[in-house]
Amino acid sequence: MTQGVWLMSVKDKLKQRASKIETETAALCLALRRKDTPILAKVVIGVAVCYALSPIDLIPDFVPVVGFLDDLLLIPLLLMAAIKLMPPEILEECRQKSAEARHVGKRKSIACALPVAAIWLAALALIVKAVL
Repeated sequence: MTQGVWLMSVKDKLKQRASKIETETAALCLALRRKDTPILAKVVIGVAVCYALSPIDLIPDFVPVVGFLDDLLLIPLLLMAAIKLMPPEILEECRQKSAEARHVGKRKSIACALPVAAIWLAALALIVKAVL
């Protein structure tokens, strides 16, 4: 196998995995809004979303190489844990809705960003209260 062919197959595999992660993440965001999603799964999804969108990391991103390792390891582990905690029928329904929305072009990422914004607003309110 030539290097070019090998590189193309690796590139295709990475694209497929990235697409799957995107679909799974969107499905989990849909599951977060459902009433029949288990509370523990909602907590894990919320932690994953908050950690992914938060500028605060366990290891700061400015640390070379290691700074991004926590993001590359922790977020997928949290997403996998959330998937394991989800009932299969709920997860499958959310996956289908996610795939349909992806093809239509409808994305509601604001719903995933709301928990992060609420946490930061609460932290800001606590800081202002402590200062005043």
